[in-house]
Amino acid sequence: MKAVPDVFGHGSGERSQDQWSSRYGRVDMKQKTVCVILPALNEEETIGKVIEEIPRGVLEEKGYRVNVLIVDGNSTDLTREVALDTGAEVIIEPRPGKGRAMKTAFQRVQADFVVMMDADYTYPATYIPDLLNMLQQGYDVVIGSRLMGRRDYGSISRLNIVGNRLLTMMASILYLTRISDLCTGYWGFKGEVISKLHLSAEGFNLEADLFAQVAKNGHSLGQVPIYYRRRSTPSKLGSIKAGLNIAKTLIRERFC
Repeated sequence: MKAVPDVFGHGSGERSQDQWSSRYGRVDMKQKTVCVILPALNEEETIGKVIEEIPRGVLEEKGYRVNVLIVDGNSTDLTREVALDTGAEVIIEPRPGKGRAMKTAFQRVQADFVVMMDADYTYPATYIPDLLNMLQQGYDVVIGSRLMGRRDYGSISRLNIVGNRLLTMMASILYLTRISDLCTGYWGFKGEVISKLHLSAEGFNLEADLFAQVAKNGHSLGQVPIYYRRRSTPSKLGSIKAGLNIAKTLIRERFC
């Protein structure tokens, strides 16, 4: 695996969109399509900020055409209305679970590159050009790694950090494929990879299922260190139950 580039500047680790123009200038390329998928459930407070943070100007300057797709898990708040006001496309997945939402999105999307990220404003959208840059360099799949990067104080509990590191080590050993943050919600894919992912995950074991499919198919995996914000709204993830489900997914997909 290639060495992961240092994508951080000075300060907190977050960057403005203007900084991207100096880092990645215009490239000579045919226009490529990028679909940013946001699975969402009752995220009216944050989804607008996530969409507005997507560096469309920088991406368009580089020759990309950007589309934003919201997969709404039947929200009872104004998530859909806020997303539609930004010009994003919205589809509804009435069945519960992040895994089901992403399977629905993957069946629908057609793009040269696909980026998946959470709608809770914890993952800065300004790292999308980094993911795309590594995909252009030849990687099939790229993750945004919180454990390789910097994190807001309290953004991940000590229990979750320990659990994530153990699950990440387990995944790397089982699949003989290095990954630094198994549970990250920030993924970039080449478009042709999506059709080869036969996902069975229904909920928060999605990322384990994604990694298992990527490793079994022999896709190359790149990693970008990212800055991770503290969530401003209550988490929907239960640590112990989710961890056990992730471990079972890794074992099932490896041996069954």
